[in-house]
Amino acid sequence: MRTVGVAEVDALVKRLVGLHDVRAPVVVGCSGGPDSLALLVLASAAGLDPVAVHVDHGSRPDSNADGAAVAARAAQLGVSARTEQVEVSRGPNYEARARAARYAALERARHDAGASAVLIGHTADDQAETVLLNVLRGSASAGLGAMPARRDLIVRPLLEVRRADTEALCAAMGWEPVRDPSNDDVTLRRNWIRHEILPALSAGAGRDLVPVLARQAAILRDESDYLDSLARAAWPADGARPARPLTEMPPVLARRSVRLWLGPPPPSLDEVERVLDVARGDVRATEVAGGRRVWRTGGHLHVEPRH
Repeated sequence: MRTVGVAEVDALVKRLVGLHDVRAPVVVGCSGGPDSLALLVLASAAGLDPVAVHVDHGSRPDSNADGAAVAARAAQLGVSARTEQVEVSRGPNYEARARAARYAALERARHDAGASAVLIGHTADDQAETVLLNVLRGSASAGLGAMPARRDLIVRPLLEVRRADTEALCAAMGWEPVRDPSNDDVTLRRNWIRHEILPALSAGAGRDLVPVLARQAAILRDESDYLDSLARAAWPADGARPARPLTEMPPVLARRSVRLWLGPPPPSLDEVERVLDVARGDVRATEVAGGRRVWRTGGHLHVEPRH
């Protein structure tokens, strides 16, 4: 392992975000790729006593070797490491199901380690890609705000760090990161955006669009958070909600109120409009994402799983 300059590491530590009240120890989700390995180095340098947790989805015959590589890098840093084996449930959208299994495993590891947070190695480049992904999905401002630096106990400290920075740090450490072949598969939409669309847009614009998109995401996220706070204040209640206030507030707050009330999985715009129809009494009930049913009775809206 080569010697990495203290100034070089300190400069990157100063660019970490979302850690103002995070205390040691922390869990670092570590795939063995350059972003998560760099995050492990920086978390250690920041005195956060990281535990490197590799989640093995069993998606490749040699996937167990990735966990061994993570353990070796952690040992070089003098930090602990563990591998969590998960089984991805069957069904459509493998990426979403694998992500859910991964985050559940990281939360278990956080609980076991008594850690204050789970750190994820998403960079500014990932943020820009997420903005474009959500544009293609037709997301509103909440989606275009992309990933927050912190949501509950999930922290993304690298959102102001570039992917090139994490590659350079690994090179300075003398480390060869794990390379997942699926990251080159442009039939997967994020990879297509990463390898083809974002470079083409940057070339057409004549400038690097990653910081532009990341900055716009930060602005939209702040605006979205503010509108969410207004929506919560405009329609406060637990459980069943009074329908009339929803019909009298501005549409932008009414739609947000419905989304906040229903929670995940997020309803589509058409589903939100149907819920507003129920609130107005135009229809008696409707179904929304997640197999749920919304209906009105006694002037209140109710939601329950549909069996």
